[in-house]
Amino acid sequence: MKKIIHIICLALLPTMVFAQILKPNDDSAIRKLHIAEMAIKSLYVDSVDEQKLVEDGIRGMLEKLDPHSAYSTAKQTKEMTESLQGSFEGIGVQFNMVEDTLLVIQPVTNGPSEKVGIIAGDRIITVNDTAIAGVKMSKEEIMRRLRGKKGTKVNLGIVRRGISGKLKFVVTRDKIPVKTIDAVYMIRPTVGYIRIGSFGATTYDEFMTGVDSLKKAGMKDLIIDLQENGGGLMQAAIMIANEFLERNDLIVYTEGRRTPRQEFRAQGNGRLLDGKIYALVNEYSASASEIVTGALQDQDRGTVVGRRTFGKGLVQRPIDFPDGSMIRLTIAHYYTPSGRCIQKPYVKGEGKEYAEDIEKRFKHGELYSADSIHFEDSLKCYTLRKHRTVYGGGGIMPDYFVPLDTTQYTKFHRQLAAKSVIINANLRYVDNHRKQLRKQYPTFESFRNGFVVPQKLVDDIVAEAEKEKVKPKDDEELQLTIPRLKLQLKALIARDLWDMSEYFAIINEGSDIVNKALEIIEKE
Repeated sequence: MKKIIHIICLALLPTMVFAQILKPNDDSAIRKLHIAEMAIKSLYVDSVDEQKLVEDGIRGMLEKLDPHSAYSTAKQTKEMTESLQGSFEGIGVQFNMVEDTLLVIQPVTNGPSEKVGIIAGDRIITVNDTAIAGVKMSKEEIMRRLRGKKGTKVNLGIVRRGISGKLKFVVTRDKIPVKTIDAVYMIRPTVGYIRIGSFGATTYDEFMTGVDSLKKAGMKDLIIDLQENGGGLMQAAIMIANEFLERNDLIVYTEGRRTPRQEFRAQGNGRLLDGKIYALVNEYSASASEIVTGALQDQDRGTVVGRRTFGKGLVQRPIDFPDGSMIRLTIAHYYTPSGRCIQKPYVKGEGKEYAEDIEKRFKHGELYSADSIHFEDSLKCYTLRKHRTVYGGGGIMPDYFVPLDTTQYTKFHRQLAAKSVIINANLRYVDNHRKQLRKQYPTFESFRNGFVVPQKLVDDIVAEAEKEKVKPKDDEELQLTIPRLKLQLKALIARDLWDMSEYFAIINEGSDIVNKALEIIEKE
């Protein structure tokens, strides 16, 4: 009997220790959380991963807050920081996978690969004597092998068209810039076009470099394309908005429960104070994109064209942990100059419903008709110069609405893209005809004006699709698919021969939002 009592006492001992830690009447939430973690680690019937236990606890807390407060692991944080800071360390090539082989699309200009002689069209088949071709290695694993600390060396085995055997290159890794500006070109004789993909540490400098080149080419007015731009660094958006506004013009202000109001105003030293500005947006333009758009609209400085933006008006502060992980915690709302909070409604802890908002807009008909969008009078605000009516409470409504045209891409076209039939056929075509195309079209202008997508390439795509059991419903669907497919192929070929600016110069010919902006410019 004594032995049994002794065993019971030993079993209860840890519980008594935890109970002593929690003093009577001590309702500290932190202490309670600490005791729960200690109890699970010490008493739970099976072994537990303490690190994962804590991470799951953090995620659980954040999931009950707004949809944008989030936890990221050390690896996720590093990847996110690289994209925002504008660089990573590696060999400096743009590549894609063709039949389990890494095909170099373009080496980064003045990057480590270009410096040792790696060229577009090369196939990297080994990394440090380990085969990466024909072994079904994931793209992520290949990237991990190619990336590394600045100054370290990597041995690459390369196969080049027209040269027998394997070429060997030793590449010294370096910092590789990550561009946030997708395209810069003159879309009309006096109209410049800049597409901003995201807002990072280098965006402002990239933007101003683009502005300088466009001004030299005769730019008077500017189209800023923010479609699909999900945001990024708030400061980058403020710096760009500053270029358009007069001294002391309000750009944005932030305010939260424990964060006092902070205003960000233009300094009056911008280099784009003259000329007309047109901002292009859609339902995926968010956060920093909405700061720029809201400032231009509220200050009556620019014309907004497209569809209602995403509606993210929350400010996150990064909170770093010693192991490299991070919390991005929402600390404030941001407001446009007229006082609009463009954050769309959400219920705390209901992330799924929030994530499905775009799908709801689609079903509700908002993406097709501006008449289906209704704002409450309580959300009404007025622009600061012309006193036009604008609304808060859920994204920025453009001055000119452009409906989504779902007939542009047929079901067959979407299936071709989903199965990677288009991109693979394009890569093979450019790989086989690169020298011929370069010789025949020495400049992009000659390519844009003279190149016609060969019918054989289209036929090859249709035949390849059939192997993947993807077929058009009938000949009518096929004929509807071909014009848009050819435009896409021409743009992709231009990208592979030159760069993204040339890609958008072609693909924008079929963009309803871009063409609407050009129509407005011509009328004005």
